[in-house]
Amino acid sequence: MKLAIVVLFAALVAGSAPAQEAEDLQRRVKALEEKLQRFEQNSEIVELRREIDVLTQEIEALKTGQQRKLVEATTSRYGLGAAASKVYSAEPGVSFGGYGEFEYQNPQHGTALADVVRAVLYTGYKFNNRVLFNSELEVEHASTEFKGDESRGAEGGAVSIEFGYLDYLLRPSANIRAGLVLMPMGLINEQHEPTAYFGTHRPEVEDRILPTTWSELGAGVFGDVGSMTYRGYLVTGLESSRFSAEDGVHEGKQGGASAAAKDLAIAGRLDWHPIEGTMVGAAAYVGDSGQGATFRGRVTLADVHAESKFRGIALRGLIARGHIGDAAAISERNGQTIGSSLAGWYVEGAYDLASMLRRSNISISPYVRYERSDTQRRVPLGFERDSANDRRITTLGVAFKPIPQTVIKTDWEKIRTGAGDGKDQFNIGLGYIF
Repeated sequence: MKLAIVVLFAALVAGSAPAQEAEDLQRRVKALEEKLQRFEQNSEIVELRREIDVLTQEIEALKTGQQRKLVEATTSRYGLGAAASKVYSAEPGVSFGGYGEFEYQNPQHGTALADVVRAVLYTGYKFNNRVLFNSELEVEHASTEFKGDESRGAEGGAVSIEFGYLDYLLRPSANIRAGLVLMPMGLINEQHEPTAYFGTHRPEVEDRILPTTWSELGAGVFGDVGSMTYRGYLVTGLESSRFSAEDGVHEGKQGGASAAAKDLAIAGRLDWHPIEGTMVGAAAYVGDSGQGATFRGRVTLADVHAESKFRGIALRGLIARGHIGDAAAISERNGQTIGSSLAGWYVEGAYDLASMLRRSNISISPYVRYERSDTQRRVPLGFERDSANDRRITTLGVAFKPIPQTVIKTDWEKIRTGAGDGKDQFNIGLGYIF
């Protein structure tokens, strides 16, 4: 009997030991859970866990090749320069690009100048594959605090938006653009990045006759149809009160700065690309410039242009003509003779010596350009023409590109006028795009 009681007691003790141990473990687990909850409520731990999750996602993206693609400034789209076109090739989101120019000029008779000609930032945003925004913000001559020095020929600093528009990409053949748009005139106005043309200075014809860089507020359509490309806009007209004898309609462009919009204009362009590297086209602009005056001041500008690149040879040329209606009335109001007819043309050729070296990353191109422009080709009856506005410029130089996105230009300009005067000038330019 005693033996049976001892055995039963031993069994009860043995059975209660695991149960007590289980209760102890449960209490420890509960305490750990409470401690973990307190840690999870700590903001530093939460932020650390978030950063770990972000890094984990980026690592996975790198492993699977899903990282954001870096877009380089190498391809022109819809007539724009390579850097200005980056937003079209980028993924949805923010896109940045830009360009800049530095210059040293030393006229034969005059003051040598060194200048930050311009520094530009392209900012774009691609909402999706159909809708995007693109813009160009430019700072000229380093600082707006410098107001210029006419005695040295030094221009004052300025900040301006060269373009800023929304694109609605419907299909390759038909798209919509609205905002501050570049006029589709000439070879330089839309593609004015320093790596896109030869010469330290842009052709004067595309400054005095076609007022580069020229943008206006408006809207229109653009697209590619086979080997043809086109652009057409309805925009604010020029302001004739700012026309001049020397610069023609150049200062009449409004650029979206509280632009007078009583008179509107249309601008259009059509280009043919028969083979890769070759383009032939024409552009036109028609619109009144009175902007509330007693006269209309109808301005008509047109150009025919062509360029071709083949095995290191680069050729381009342009012919531009313009007519200003009511030039006599504009001349009387402005106090100077405004030409009723203006005209200009230029031809340019270059050869890339590096094309013989089979090295695609560098370019060494001697170039020559001859141009002629006259903002007073004809003047209104009773007004006197100034032959000094009939200008002929010969430019000889070399452009060196260590990589396609940078260029160093050295050239000599010989400038002569119909009045028998002129000047010679040595220039060095440094340009970049990104």
